[in-house]
Amino acid sequence: MADEKKTEDKVEETKAEETKVEETKATEAKAEETKSEAKADEAAPADDTAHGEQAPGVAETPEVAAAQAEANLKNAGEKAEEQARKGGRSNARGGRGGRDSRGGGRGRGRGRDNRQEEGEELIEKLVHINRVSKTVKGGKRFGFAAIVVVGDGNGRAGFGSGKAREVPEAINKATAAAKKNMIRVPLKDGRTLHHDGKGHFGAGKVVVRSAPAGTGIIAGGPMRAVFESLGVADVVTKSNGTANPFNMIRATFEALKDQTSPRSVAQRRGKKVADLLGRGGMDKAEAEATADAVTE
Repeated sequence: MADEKKTEDKVEETKAEETKVEETKATEAKAEETKSEAKADEAAPADDTAHGEQAPGVAETPEVAAAQAEANLKNAGEKAEEQARKGGRSNARGGRGGRDSRGGGRGRGRGRDNRQEEGEELIEKLVHINRVSKTVKGGKRFGFAAIVVVGDGNGRAGFGSGKAREVPEAINKATAAAKKNMIRVPLKDGRTLHHDGKGHFGAGKVVVRSAPAGTGIIAGGPMRAVFESLGVADVVTKSNGTANPFNMIRATFEALKDQTSPRSVAQRRGKKVADLLGRGGMDKAEAEATADAVTE
C-alpha cells in the first residue's frame, strides 16, 4: 500500500509540472502576440507617411510649405556659418606653423641673412669646379668642389668654397660661404685701387697695381672674377708661383685686405687728407682739390 501511494504522488507531481509548463508557454505566446501587435501599430503611421500620406493632425497648406522652406534655409545658413568658423580656425592654426615655417633651429640665422640681402643684388661668379674623390672600403666616392666669388660691384667682395656629391649643391654651399666672408675694399674714384699691393698664400704670389682710366682689367683667370665682382674697372695684376685657383683667389684677397684710403689714414693719424697728399709731392691747390674728391 505504501508503494502504491508513492507512485500516485509521483504521477500527480508530474501532471502538475506539465500543467505549469503549458501555462508558461501560453503566457509567453500571449506576450509575443502583444509585442507583435504593438510593433505593427507603431510601424503603420510611418509606412503611411513614407508612402506620401499626410500624418494625422497636419494640414498640407501653402503656409506650412513656406514655413518648412524657411526653416530649411535657416538650417543651411547655420551649417554654412559653422563650416566657415571651422575653416577659419584651421587656417589660423596653419598660419602659426611649426619651426620649419619660421626657419627654426639652426636655420634661423640663415633666414635673417637672406632677408637682409634681399634689397641688394650680388654678382656671383663661378671660378672653378673640381672633381674630387674619397677612397673607401668599397671603392671610391666621387664629389665636386666649387669656388665662387660674390660682390656688389661697389667695393664689397667675398669668396667661398664648398664640396658636395652634386654640382648644384656644391655651388650653393660655396655661394653661402662667400656671402658670409665679404670684405670692404676702398676704391679710388670708384674704378681702381688707391695703391699697389702684394698678396701671398701658400705657393701663390700676386701683385696688384692701380691703373689710369681706360686701362681695363688686366688679370687672368680667377683674379679677373674677383675684380669684376668688386667693381674695379682699371687694374693691372700679376700672379706668380702657382696656377691653383684656390691659392690665387686667397692670395688676391690677402692683397686686397691691405688696401687703405687717404681718408682712413688721415683719420688714424689725426691729420687732413690734403696734408697727406701734399707730402706726396702735390701742389697745395691740387692736393686740396684731390682731397675734396676723395670719397673713401
